[in-house]
Amino acid sequence: MTNTVKQRRVVVTGYGSVTPMGMTAQQSWEAIMDYKLGYRYYDKSAQGIKSRFFGLLEAEPNMKSVPAAIRRRLPRYARLALAAAREAMTMAFAEKSVADYYDLLDCGTIIGSGWAGQDETHDNYEGYLETGLGTPFGCFLSMPNAGTAACSLYWGLRGYQNSPIAACATGTIAIGDAFEIIRSGRASMMLAGAGESLRSNAAVWNIDILGALAREQEDASKASCPFSLDRNGFVLSEGAAVLCLEERDGAIARGANILGEIKGYGNYSDAFDFTAPAEDKVARVKTIQHALQQAGLSADEIDYVNLHGTSTQLNDLNETQAIKQAFGAAAYTTPLSSTKSYSGHLIAAAGSFESIICLQALEHQMMPATCNLKNADPQCDLDYISEGHRPKILRNTLNLSFGFGGANAALVIGLD
Repeated sequence: MTNTVKQRRVVVTGYGSVTPMGMTAQQSWEAIMDYKLGYRYYDKSAQGIKSRFFGLLEAEPNMKSVPAAIRRRLPRYARLALAAAREAMTMAFAEKSVADYYDLLDCGTIIGSGWAGQDETHDNYEGYLETGLGTPFGCFLSMPNAGTAACSLYWGLRGYQNSPIAACATGTIAIGDAFEIIRSGRASMMLAGAGESLRSNAAVWNIDILGALAREQEDASKASCPFSLDRNGFVLSEGAAVLCLEERDGAIARGANILGEIKGYGNYSDAFDFTAPAEDKVARVKTIQHALQQAGLSADEIDYVNLHGTSTQLNDLNETQAIKQAFGAAAYTTPLSSTKSYSGHLIAAAGSFESIICLQALEHQMMPATCNLKNADPQCDLDYISEGHRPKILRNTLNLSFGFGGANAALVIGLD
């Protein structure tokens, strides 16, 4: 039997983020435009941690309007995700209720994380060892789908739900999967994104011991310098970013402000190593090609690429080579940049935050530069917009995310 269901178009009508650069998506964009870094020096040497630069929030979003039955059960990453989702929902629906436009059974939530409530789990366990008692909310604080549950409960979204766990590709996968759900007709509206918060010494040490974090000890401009000969690891940051996606016809019918369209999604696995990218780059190249094919675009129709660009030796070279294979000659004429040079690495939330940056680039017709790229690696020889932010007529952008465990994801995000 032939499936003749028409694939629906998917648009973005709202977004929100909480990062070390700002408590809203607009604040983070303005910080990038002002070349401000979201990370600073912290000395954790007494805890055996070698890395010195981290992107940490100095305050939490105001959660007073969130019912205590929800708020008290949320680990920090989920609180950040809920705050980002509130910004996205306000942008999309203003003061209206989702139920004014959609059956709530047609509205869903996909909120992911890489390590979820690991900090709270550590704290609760230490408290239990000391007193024989832990918090009665400990089960929920360590629950990986707490962010999804919080968003579903807060807005009464009763449709499709999921909680992807895919390390640094999580946010992009969450958006891509939500795109597929709406595209197939399974839902009409979805909240999608991710949150991450790893602040405890134990959690930070777990990553630092792998040698993945920045080794620069003094100069913030050398702590995150993607595609530079001086790159030495990524800056660990916390934050969250969430998008509101809707079926295009429904969004138009209710008079929504359409911010952009998700046009294509790719997702393939390296199946190679827990931390290192596959040397053959087959999965990364296929991920990019599939996203382009689904969008109906060729590589030379992509106006800007937001790269994964972690500032690690392995990723930046491997990503550059993958772009060359996937784009061919267009690799040398397409501007690309890594905005992790400003935000640090938001881990699970990186891809969803960088999807917002693609939308903001489309809105402002401005491509953000790669910061701190002063000493270019000759093997990383593409146009990383190192000289400063660059205006350009933009129609289509590509967002790339790659994660531990071999996760690769790509989104084509363009104007409607």
